[in-house]
Parts: sequence; C-alpha cells; structure tokens
Amino acid sequence: MAKTIKRSLPDDSFESALREQGYNTAAGVDEVGRGTLAGPVVAGAVILPSVLPEEGLELIRDSKQLTPDQRDRAAVYIEQHAIGHACGAADAAEIDKFGIVAATRIAMGRAIDLLEPVPDHLLIDALELPGISLPQTSMIKGDARCRSIAAASIIAKVTRDRLMATVWDTKFPAYGFAAHKGYGTATHLEALRERGPVFGHRLTFAPVRAAVAIYGTPVGTG
Repeated sequence: MAKTIKRSLPDDSFESALREQGYNTAAGVDEVGRGTLAGPVVAGAVILPSVLPEEGLELIRDSKQLTPDQRDRAAVYIEQHAIGHACGAADAAEIDKFGIVAATRIAMGRAIDLLEPVPDHLLIDALELPGISLPQTSMIKGDARCRSIAAASIIAKVTRDRLMATVWDTKFPAYGFAAHKGYGTATHLEALRERGPVFGHRLTFAPVRAAVAIYGTPVGTG
C-alpha cells in the first residue's frame, strides 16, 4: 500500500523572528514564469499580519501544490487579509535583453516599488536583490518554508495565469495560451513549429530560437 506523503505548510517563523528584531513590515517576494517560452516573468510581494484567520490559512503554501481553484481562493484570502500586496513584471524583450535572472530581479523590484506600506525587510525565494537597499533574507525553497513568500508565489501565479488566459489567448488564439500559459508543452511546441513565434515569445530560449531560424523574427520585436 502506497504511503501518503504529508507536506508541512510554510509557517511564519521567519516573520516572527524579524518582528522580535523590530521589523514590522517584512515582505515575502517570489516569482513565476521563469521557465516559460512566452510572456512575462511576474513577481509578487506580500506583507502579512502576525495573526490571520484560520479558515483558509491552509491554502497559503507553495502555489505549485494548489489547484487553479485553490489558488484563486488563496489569492482572495491574501487580498482580504494582507497588510499589503503587489505584483510587478518584466516582459519578454527585457528577458531577452538582460537574461532571465536579471529580468526576475527587475520584476521583483517593480513589485516591491508598488508595495504599500513600504517593507522594512525582504524575505526572498532563492535570489538576492543587490540593487535594493533594504535588509533582506534569501532562502532556498522559500515558498515551501515561509508563509509570506508562499503568499507572494500565489498572487504572482494567479496574476500571470489570468494575463495569459485572457490577453494572450485572445490575441493569439491558435497558440493555446489559456491552457499552457506559455510553458513548453507539446501543444505549444507544435504551434511554434507550425506557425512560428509571435510578439512576446522569448527569442533567446532554445525552442523559440529554432522557430525564429525558420520563420524569422516576429513583427513588433524590433
């Protein structure tokens, strides 16, 4: 009989430790969309209060562990109860120009700039942000360990998925963006092979480069 693996939820131990040091508006920061072939990388930034309602709290976890419906409900919970939340993005042109890591930092910086109140400490999944003069803590698998980082991953994921399912799918209906959100699925790769890239594909990513070699650079990319 197969064992059921129970995943532990991210908690607020990092935020609590920072509050004891006098930091009262620590923000969790995370991104989604680093590995997609099209669309922006989107970052979320969230400041959570020290006390949250129990009902719905179990949904605040790594966004990859949630169904789309659960993510939507989690996003509503975060929007209702967070002290502050914001999203920022870097588009495909910036990803091609600066590289995905630098573009991710740009997206995170934009989310932090939009955040109110101004955070006094940053809790960041995996990356450091040397261009931002705020105290910060970077941690591996932060969305699985730290509640505010998990919350940031959720609002970033919901924001990006909605963008790809509405704006992108409406603009380019033959590519199936509503289903795959720009990731390199078989359907997306087939569309690239049959139709070539469109404006907003990441031209430096290998499958898109291969399509550009056949079809040329899509109009509008400069």
